[in-house]
Amino acid sequence: MELAFEGGPSVDVHQRGAAAIAKQLRAKAQEGHIQGQVGEALQIAQLGIDLKAGDEVVTTNQDYGRMLDTWDQRARRNGIVLKKVSFPVPPASLDVLAERLLAAITPATKVLHFCHITNLTGQIFPVKRICDEARRRGIQTIVDGAHAFAQFPFRLEDLGCDYYGTSLHKWLLAPIGTGFLYVRRERIPALWPLTPANEARKSDIRKFEEIGTHPAANHNAIAEALTFHEGIGSERKAARLRYLRDRWADRLKTQARIRLHTNLDPAHSCAIGTVQITGVPTPKVVSRLWDRWRIIATPIVHAEYEGVRVTPNVYTTLDEVDTFAAAMEEIVKKGAE
Repeated sequence: MELAFEGGPSVDVHQRGAAAIAKQLRAKAQEGHIQGQVGEALQIAQLGIDLKAGDEVVTTNQDYGRMLDTWDQRARRNGIVLKKVSFPVPPASLDVLAERLLAAITPATKVLHFCHITNLTGQIFPVKRICDEARRRGIQTIVDGAHAFAQFPFRLEDLGCDYYGTSLHKWLLAPIGTGFLYVRRERIPALWPLTPANEARKSDIRKFEEIGTHPAANHNAIAEALTFHEGIGSERKAARLRYLRDRWADRLKTQARIRLHTNLDPAHSCAIGTVQITGVPTPKVVSRLWDRWRIIATPIVHAEYEGVRVTPNVYTTLDEVDTFAAAMEEIVKKGAE
């Protein structure tokens, strides 16, 4: 496995980080490298694939906003057709997710772009099933794994996608501004980098590293974050994250006016959960949580649903989780004013 770390003198640290990433993601040699951050990694794929007017890209209306904006710009600039598929929240089965995406494919479809796990509700997609069928139909696949790596265990080589971008600063807890890009080897030569690279590097994964001078400290710290993650263990970490999520979700889900937008089945989700108090605007709930209890949560306001996104991590205590659940119960009874 060869991964590229740009700049900086800490070669030994770089090599340790590369070896650890290879062990965790099981990416093949010459197919992956460290990127500035996950948005940049995904945009290399989005903007680097040759598409002409009339070519279709199929995605969902719950993909990350920045990535949807990128496709919207290609539609305006290059005349491609962007199709955004809706899916139920939460879905009754993983089959529903695969069927919604695959049903949207037409003879004009060239790219299928979807999340490994959504940032809105923490919904995990059946990536392999979708990618295998797309490959059978000659369609390229981009998978947004921003929240996947180090939240729950998986092998990148098992997913079957052509391009995969993930964040290293979210669940791995590496410094902000670190990410990872995977490109299937046969796709590298035809994929244009964001910053032009020499023709001699056409087939080299490292052509995507041409982003100019930047600090090396963030990349140097990745190895330490990986060491911490491996010390816990991927399976143990995922079990702990699901335990913390289920602790508050199981307490709240049966109560009146509580609507859970995340399927708690381990095949569907891990740490992230999104919950709504019906009749109370979500931004007001989030503001009340902060003002009254100093609880940080994210308001999710989508065209089709809304709710409070809750993301405890391994360092979150049971008392903190219980405080959140009690706070939500109080807001249900008394409101958010």
